[in-house]
Amino acid sequence: MFIDREKSGGEAISQERREDAQPDARVLGHVVHCDGARATIAAFAEADEGTLSGLWTVGKMISINLGKARTVGLVYAVGRPDRVWREEGRNPIEVSVELVGEVRDGPAGGAPVFDRGITVYPHIGAVAHRIRSRDLQAVYDLAGRKSVTIGQLSQDETINACIAVEDTLSRHFAVVGTTGVGKSTAVSLLLRKTIEARPDLRVLIMDPHNEFAEALPDHSVTIDTGTLDLPFWLFRLEEFAEVLFRGREVVPEEIDVLRDLIPQAKNLYRNPQAGAFLRRGADALTADTPVPYRMADLIKQIDERMGMLESKNDRPIYRALKTRIESAVADPRYRFMFNSRLIEDTIHQTIGNIFRIPHGGRPITCFEMAGLPSEVVNAVCSVLARLAFDLALWSEGKLRLLILCEEAHRYMPADTRLGFAPTRHALSRIAKEGRKYGCYLGIVTQRPGELDPTILSQCSTIFAMRLANDQDQQIIRSAIADSSASTLSFLSSMGQREAIAFGEGVATTMRLKFERLPQSLIPGAHKRRTEGAAAAEGEVDLALIVERLRNVPRPQQALGFAETVDVQLQAGDPGFRKAAPAPVPEDLDVSFGLKPTTFGLRPRSD
Repeated sequence: MFIDREKSGGEAISQERREDAQPDARVLGHVVHCDGARATIAAFAEADEGTLSGLWTVGKMISINLGKARTVGLVYAVGRPDRVWREEGRNPIEVSVELVGEVRDGPAGGAPVFDRGITVYPHIGAVAHRIRSRDLQAVYDLAGRKSVTIGQLSQDETINACIAVEDTLSRHFAVVGTTGVGKSTAVSLLLRKTIEARPDLRVLIMDPHNEFAEALPDHSVTIDTGTLDLPFWLFRLEEFAEVLFRGREVVPEEIDVLRDLIPQAKNLYRNPQAGAFLRRGADALTADTPVPYRMADLIKQIDERMGMLESKNDRPIYRALKTRIESAVADPRYRFMFNSRLIEDTIHQTIGNIFRIPHGGRPITCFEMAGLPSEVVNAVCSVLARLAFDLALWSEGKLRLLILCEEAHRYMPADTRLGFAPTRHALSRIAKEGRKYGCYLGIVTQRPGELDPTILSQCSTIFAMRLANDQDQQIIRSAIADSSASTLSFLSSMGQREAIAFGEGVATTMRLKFERLPQSLIPGAHKRRTEGAAAAEGEVDLALIVERLRNVPRPQQALGFAETVDVQLQAGDPGFRKAAPAPVPEDLDVSFGLKPTTFGLRPRSD
């Protein structure tokens, strides 16, 4: 109920009342100090009838009545001046408040409007009281922006916590929190809500723990070491060198040889009759051009160089490089790169497979990296991030992509001596320029202090869950942009599913509790059930573990876009049979330059 009262000692504007008979003199506190950013309120710990009142507690929002406007403040400290509690009589207290903004009534008695800025500061003696529900809703109102509900306010569970979808995506977002607070569950909820609001969005999840596929069974497909097809010729030279040198420091002389010979191998693949001599001109190939070539041709070029008289002093370099290449090609863990059927020009199939073009009702790709060799993870992530940006760029805004990096501090560490520089550069490019072309970045990390500060600074919306480390808390405090910095003092004491959201995606800094998901849709729940069942049985299948450890290749299975081929034969060898392309539906239209294809992806199910 809203009642206009302008009597002496009363409130001069429409306010929410529990009943008509409530007295005008109901005063909860008075402002006794204000410095422009904070205010101190003198009040009593007990209500008028002598009972203890819980209105003045840390984390609550209060309203300071200034006649035409109400200043909104956040309680961040409460105490008695003398630090003594008396059982008899009323206990005076001091309430420290951080000023957040002000609320004004709309025209003609319309809904109140919140403004982060403060035009009129509280005067000494101004009346302070608990904020009304109507004003609280105005504080978190998104002013007509397209929004989704992700939970409820921690202060008032009857009010929904909403975020602006477009601003959260286009300006990038981050979810930070220590282990076990529910980051993955919150990310799963955010993805579900985002896909509902933006069905045209494609999502690629870098999933190092293989836990998101079970949480998104109706929206996602899974790519792992068994189903990933990422031809080696899609790698740039520095990415390919990362694979060959297994994460160790590269040898510059060997890199120079690759830079010289890879273009010749590409030219030989395109023009077998013309030989390996490159034609200088507009169509000259480089080591970074995504054009197929054969490893057999590259090794042949190395052998020819070793046989030349003028290469006598460089033979150890050629021999070492040849050994590295042969070792990588023979390694069964690298089948996703060097499989013989990947020699063909399969760039359309590869891109459509990973980035869901067309998506077929499943716009999310869970890239499970748990079984991927640790020394090649950086190179693969670099290739995928680079391809995502290029796709969005050349689609002219028709393709919208979200790259979600779980455990992001592994790819983008703050220490530039760690990690893989091309991965850092590819993700930094998305963070700095991606929103202009429709390529968005989502960061999930438990150690924001170990994350590249350049990347984190580009995330305009941050969901900060419980953080216990002082360095991590300081990083988040430095990122908050508005006057609600004291809200972050709760970072070390928040409960499960609780978060503090601030930035462009919310109206103002908001402490919320995410919606509860069914147990079956929580990331990692299927894995925990499986581990529990295995522990109950009390037996370990050592033979299966050893088989996975050895990772010996089995006969190739036919996929949707290729036939089974002999793993010993490559394109150009006698007896090699080229794989037949998959049929293309005539009713599909992809207008940004990629061929429409169908792929035999397997959806993940519980």
